[in-house]
Amino acid sequence: MKAALLNPPSSLSNPSSSTRHTIRPTRSPSHISFSTSAASSASISSSSSPAPKPIVIVGSANADIYVEIDRLPLEGETISARSGRTLPGGKGANQAFCSGRLSLSDHATYLVGRVGSDAHGRLLEDSLGEGNAVRLDRLTRADSVPTGHAVVMLQPNGQNSIIIVGGANMNGWDDKLTEEDLVVVRGAGMLLLQREIPDWVNLQVAQAAKAAGVPVIMDAGGMDAPIPSELISLIDIFSPNETELARLTGMPTDTFEQISQAATKCHKLGVKQVLVKLGSQGSALFIEGEDTIRQPIIPASEVIDTTGAGDTFTAAFAVALVEGKPKAECLRFAAAAASLCVQVKGAMPSMPHRNSVIKLLQSIQ
Repeated sequence: MKAALLNPPSSLSNPSSSTRHTIRPTRSPSHISFSTSAASSASISSSSSPAPKPIVIVGSANADIYVEIDRLPLEGETISARSGRTLPGGKGANQAFCSGRLSLSDHATYLVGRVGSDAHGRLLEDSLGEGNAVRLDRLTRADSVPTGHAVVMLQPNGQNSIIIVGGANMNGWDDKLTEEDLVVVRGAGMLLLQREIPDWVNLQVAQAAKAAGVPVIMDAGGMDAPIPSELISLIDIFSPNETELARLTGMPTDTFEQISQAATKCHKLGVKQVLVKLGSQGSALFIEGEDTIRQPIIPASEVIDTTGAGDTFTAAFAVALVEGKPKAECLRFAAAAASLCVQVKGAMPSMPHRNSVIKLLQSIQ
């Protein structure tokens, strides 16, 4: 299988395969350190303390066209859907909305993105602005292209297949980001990226973040193409699922040992932390030079729809991390959020509120 992550610098072209990961499972905390509101954090801070830095997501916003089907159609076959509807989605919008729901009230979330001047764009603006969860100052309308959309084929077991049409996400950007966009990025406490927008946009904002000392998390979901070496070098935490990890490294990921070896390859290429989403097997955080942290899933009472679960996990991890929680606790918080997500249909509608996640964590201590 040919490696596809990037074209590494010559100094990294022959990485050693000797690096090993020692697995350190997470432990159930004796107490939950997450507060349910901003009150507890405000009570221990000075009134003159600066406001917490926001989480900034630069990414896609889609209208998700859901069709519920009994099975996927065969080649050349036409089948009937049991139902269909249009819901807000897109990896960037999903992560922003989830961050807004999970963050303390004094922690802002911004979405930097592009939508069209159409009904789908208005749907996204209205949904993201619900309850002032997401600051939309930098969600810009592109007049010449439609809003991006996706066709989500949902099967009875909750699994889905998705086809994405880029629209404004891919073609609504000017040649250079505005200074207003970059100011928001430089002032962030955490920057989240995905691959449903052009790589050059991700590169510009990652460069701005790096220069300002802002940590960068990249979710690997999106386009099926190599990641430019200039971009990968700016990422602090790279977060693929096992399928994406296999495709981008050109290595098998059928076993945990193989996943560990693929994560090691990412380390050799400059990514110090690799957060792998493993579906029913939970997740694992591979930190170069440190023990691997594993987190099992927190079982859902019923799996209704897995759409948005990966975005929920990534956003929840970022929310906990920007609050200064230990990484093992960040993984546990993310696992609980993802467990709640899969129990509701739709991407954004399934994103849990902070109180619900904390109650679930308290119930399983």
